[in-house]
Order: sequence, then structure tokens, then C-alpha cells
Amino acid sequence: MKKIASFTVDHDKVGKGMFISRIDGDVITYDVRMKLPNGGDYIPYAAAHTIEHLFATYARNSGVADEVIYVGPMGCRTGFYFLTRDRVSAEEAIATVYESMRFIASFEGDIPGVSRKECGNYLEHDLAAAKDVAADMAEVLKDWNKEKLNY
Repeated sequence: MKKIASFTVDHDKVGKGMFISRIDGDVITYDVRMKLPNGGDYIPYAAAHTIEHLFATYARNSGVADEVIYVGPMGCRTGFYFLTRDRVSAEEAIATVYESMRFIASFEGDIPGVSRKECGNYLEHDLAAAKDVAADMAEVLKDWNKEKLNY
């Protein structure tokens, strides 16, 4: 089988940040790397689940909502994928992720979509841990720009 693109990235050289992982036609996949690969510190499952609910909710209600295709966690628990149409500029994508992280870091109240009817694992959430991860990532992204989007 052909090796997929994400397995060709040298994970020993990837730091925290936001990178263009791939471009497929009009779809841009961003790698939102919140933890160092193979660093021993990973996003806890419950925190990742909460980040997923809040990140997706924010992005799908943002100014680029109609161009967001997917927001979801990486299986390795070091970050998230953020997929948009190419009509979203690099600056808009960075701003959306940055503002999403700030939203999560300051979030108070009921996590969206957390009921038995709305979620397949509604009991596994950790808002406090999600807020910590998001606050750290917001700090990483506060001065991010399109020149930094390459691995």
C-alpha cells in the first residue's frame, strides 16, 4: 500500500503550532498540534472529547462556518485536524483556531452536545483539563502567521 501523507512527516521535528498537513482539491487539512509528538505528555481522552465538542461548536458558528468541513482529534492525542475549503484564507483559519482555543480556555457552563441523545460517550468529558490544553495552545498561536504554517 502507498504510504499516506501524514506518515511522511518527521514527527521528531514537529513542534506545537498549526501547520498545513495537506491540500486535496479545494480542501485544506490543518494540523493543530497541541502536544509534542512522542513527548510523553498527551491530551487526556476526556479533555480531547471536550475540546472536540467546543472546538467544533465554535468553528461551526464562526465567520467561516460554512467553509468548515471537519474538526476532530488525532488518534495519537497530540492535536486536532481542522479541515476547511480553500475559500478560507490562511489568516482566517489561524484566527478561527486561535479564537476557538480562547473560547475553550474561558468556557463556563454546560458543554454543548453532552447528553445521552447527542453524544455516544456523553459521560467522558473534562472541562478543566480541556481549558488547560486550550489556554496553552492559545498562547502558542497568539503570534502565529501564514509563514509558520509549513512544517
